[in-house]
Amino acid sequence: MAFITTAEACDSNVPLLASGDLRVLPPIFKIYGQSRAFSGPIATLKVFEDNVLVRELLETEGEGRVLVVDGGGSMRCALVGGNLGQLAQTMGWAGILVNGCIRDVDEINGCDIGVRALGSHPTKSYKKGVGEKHVAVHIGGTLICDGEWLYADGDGILISKCELSL
Repeated sequence: MAFITTAEACDSNVPLLASGDLRVLPPIFKIYGQSRAFSGPIATLKVFEDNVLVRELLETEGEGRVLVVDGGGSMRCALVGGNLGQLAQTMGWAGILVNGCIRDVDEINGCDIGVRALGSHPTKSYKKGVGEKHVAVHIGGTLICDGEWLYADGDGILISKCELSL
């Protein structure tokens, strides 16, 4: 299937936008990684300044999914670094959205995945293993559920209840 741009998806799915089945995240995320545009079914994670569960999920087969990490918007440490970016690429993840920070930006920019994050921070996170997998998260005022679809490109990020088609 051909990739759907976010602008095209919005233009051709006005009823889904009106119903809330297609949502636009606010333009607060920076673009990282070699894949400037990516999409896939969502796997969710809710953590705060602790990336043990991020690694655990990225160690599973990605199968083209997008990991959505609600890090509570923390700007005090990074939840994803170069090693996890490489792991995501190796395991077949399409991308990672982090409501928080990343680090090792040059390494992540060398990975063939898409990454969106609020910014970068040189400090690593805690390693306590605290958090929740596959739960509904709120990012930028938007509810995101495990199994929904994410579409990202240079114009923005969309969350859809179902896979979109041309």
